[in-house]
Amino acid sequence: MRRSKLFNQTRASLALSYAGVMGVILSLLGFGVYEAIAHAHWMTLDRELESVAGTLHDSLELKLKQPGNLEPIVYELLPNLCLVETNCVRAETNRGRHVLSAIKQDNYYIRLFDTSGHLIAIAGTYPEGLSEDFDDKLWQTLSDRQGNVYHQISLDLHTQDKQPWGYFQVGRSLKDFENYLNRVKYTLVLGLPISMILVGGASWWLAGLAMQPIYKSYKQIEQFTADAAHELRTPLAASLATVESALLLSEINDREARDVLTTIERQHRRLTQLVADLLLLARMDRQPTPLHHQCCLNDLVSDLVEELAALAIAAKLMLALEIRTKIPLQVLGDEDQLYRLVTNLIVNAIQSTPANGKVTVILEQSDRHAVIEIRDTGIGIAASEQQRIFDRFYRVEGDRSRTSGGSGLGLAIAMAIARTHHGNLTVQSELGKGSTFIIQLPLAFASKPKVKYRQYSGETTTKMK
Repeated sequence: MRRSKLFNQTRASLALSYAGVMGVILSLLGFGVYEAIAHAHWMTLDRELESVAGTLHDSLELKLKQPGNLEPIVYELLPNLCLVETNCVRAETNRGRHVLSAIKQDNYYIRLFDTSGHLIAIAGTYPEGLSEDFDDKLWQTLSDRQGNVYHQISLDLHTQDKQPWGYFQVGRSLKDFENYLNRVKYTLVLGLPISMILVGGASWWLAGLAMQPIYKSYKQIEQFTADAAHELRTPLAASLATVESALLLSEINDREARDVLTTIERQHRRLTQLVADLLLLARMDRQPTPLHHQCCLNDLVSDLVEELAALAIAAKLMLALEIRTKIPLQVLGDEDQLYRLVTNLIVNAIQSTPANGKVTVILEQSDRHAVIEIRDTGIGIAASEQQRIFDRFYRVEGDRSRTSGGSGLGLAIAMAIARTHHGNLTVQSELGKGSTFIIQLPLAFASKPKVKYRQYSGETTTKMK
């Protein structure tokens, strides 16, 4: 319960941290998008206004003859042109197609000033309350009485003979521009909470994925601690029970004392071996083995088969060796660890094979790897358990190692040694038909063969010297 609560709290913390970071990133991104859209539309607005003003400016300068005087033809160019001093009296010729007829006239206005800066005439949709003070700045942003914002451009006007006539201003309303930006703003503001909800869900899911390896590792450590405690408790409990039984006796003779000491010694040897195995695994996990020394697998495998022949005879089964290469296979590594690797697998095969069975050790070369196969005709391993047999303290149900005093670390040590030597250890097995453990180790180099053949009990064995 406490473990689940701890991991849920950690997952929630990770999810909140991720969501917070993503929230800041999305907010900055949204602000950047808004600014980019506003800038792009503002530049488009400037180009549009500049284009309209340029067209009108060039058309007007071709018609103006005297400074400050509006020629009749000007009324044909500008819609709704009215003179400020005459209360906007328009000419009757203001008909037909005008220059501004191709644009939205309700967005634009035009102002004409004389050289002294007095407003002479206006045209288009002129806003009420707009300041009539002249400002010769090229670009200006103005507001009317209602707070509506306008953007305008100012240009100099000249007569046909290049004399200064006055000033010409074209402006447009920014209402549609502001409405568009408001829609973009509302979209981003409303989209951010929705995005944060989606990010929150994704954060919780991703935090769960990130916690899975940690949770699995925690469970493995927890299981390893429980298994190690159990394995350590067994010999300690047996030793304690033996001592307590001996203490209950009023008298103890030499033979009984020797039996007690023998039992204690056996349990302590088992305890010492278990601790040594655990230390070996811890050392290989913490510090890889330096691979500087060369080891000849031909000699190692041959010596091991000879040494374990007595164990095979005691188990009433046949132990055979097949060396399918004529050159000595050299690998880089620790000879003692490689010895332990092959020993564990052969002993495991002998213990898993019933009487009258057979264990075969095969050494051969495959590409740039040396391959050692240990085949037995034993009880086999179910497919569902073949991936777990290399876990520490794991033992297959019905495994003879339970009765032979095994701790369940042999295959775990074998796998650790194989990986330390940049090799691989796999198993192929079928229930009732036996198992084959395959070791692959990278070769150091190939040397010239020095081969001697010897005949043992009908088996052809290759011995490298």
